[in-house]
Amino acid sequence: MFDIGFSELLLIGVVALLVLGPERLPGAARVAGLWLGRIKRGFNSIKEDVERELGADDIRRELRNEEILEKERKILKETAAKAQQVLSDKPLDTLIKDSTQADKEQSS
Repeated sequence: MFDIGFSELLLIGVVALLVLGPERLPGAARVAGLWLGRIKRGFNSIKEDVERELGADDIRRELRNEEILEKERKILKETAAKAQQVLSDKPLDTLIKDSTQADKEQSS
């Protein structure tokens, strides 16, 4: 996270010992550790919330895609049913004659 080496930590420890003294240094270290822990937990909580929201967006997007696919399937089934009905209403010979007559009318 921070690029702090052992020598920098040792220097910080010596300065803290000189400034705070040996009696208050353990208490100050404990308080600093508690604050760092709280900050770390806060960042982790925010990170988890963001990841959870991103996951929820993906799920919403997938559900939306599923709804679209279901609508398309329904339209395809209705179209197939209509085509089947048209084909069953008229015999195939009649459909061929109708299309041939339509081609002749368009060409003239």
